[in-house]
Amino acid sequence: MEIATYEPGIPAWIDVAAPDPAAAIEFYSALFGWRVDEPDPGSGYRVCRLRDVPVAGISPWHEPGAPTVWTSYIAVTDADATLTAVVNAGGRVALPPTEVPGRGRMAVFVDPADAAFAIWQPGGHPGAGLVNEPGTLRRNELYTRDHRAAIAFYNAVFGWGAWETTVKDRLYFDFHLYDRTIASVQPMDESFPPDVPSNWLVNFDVENPDKTVEQAVALGGQVVVPPTTAGPGRFAMLADNQGGVFALLSMDPAC
Repeated sequence: MEIATYEPGIPAWIDVAAPDPAAAIEFYSALFGWRVDEPDPGSGYRVCRLRDVPVAGISPWHEPGAPTVWTSYIAVTDADATLTAVVNAGGRVALPPTEVPGRGRMAVFVDPADAAFAIWQPGGHPGAGLVNEPGTLRRNELYTRDHRAAIAFYNAVFGWGAWETTVKDRLYFDFHLYDRTIASVQPMDESFPPDVPSNWLVNFDVENPDKTVEQAVALGGQVVVPPTTAGPGRFAMLADNQGGVFALLSMDPAC
């Protein structure tokens, strides 16, 4: 699905920060068929494209020893006002609003349950131009150690409501805005390893998660959660060839 602009409060962009950008390019280009731009001369940032449309970014880590991590960006109209809302709601500032020349403004925050996320105030770059089709973002999913605090926080900052449901007897929530689901919440109980922090998980649309898992492993990735049928879709969680965790999701077209 093509998207030209994003309404405030909607997840709009994703990128991965990796110690070895060349290895990340090799992995994700082979897995999803992306074409990757030349690096920005100042930052080394690269835009990944599908059918010549921006779908994600790859950024080098400038901090030695930092892990590979995917980040979800939420569209806003005013990054400075959002910073104030985040702090008033109990969040923390990891990176204050920063200008990305010719593209927009970004900031990185941490919610009260310690999950990091970013915001995007668009300029020349509105966000991902394709979503919800193979090789692009399908869903942003919050795994959290304190779902009550997280739900209250995102409601205060972005106006998100939360619908409670269960999937295979596990408590689950959908965030909604503008009368539609825009993200989801998975409370982390004692079944999750204690060293896994709250986090925002990026889910990519694929036609066949089982086949894509096999391809990822052949490219040097690892299986975190094997392909599993859950509700109207099939899901798998992987680590890439540098340990960055992401998920695959194939949904019933009728849903």
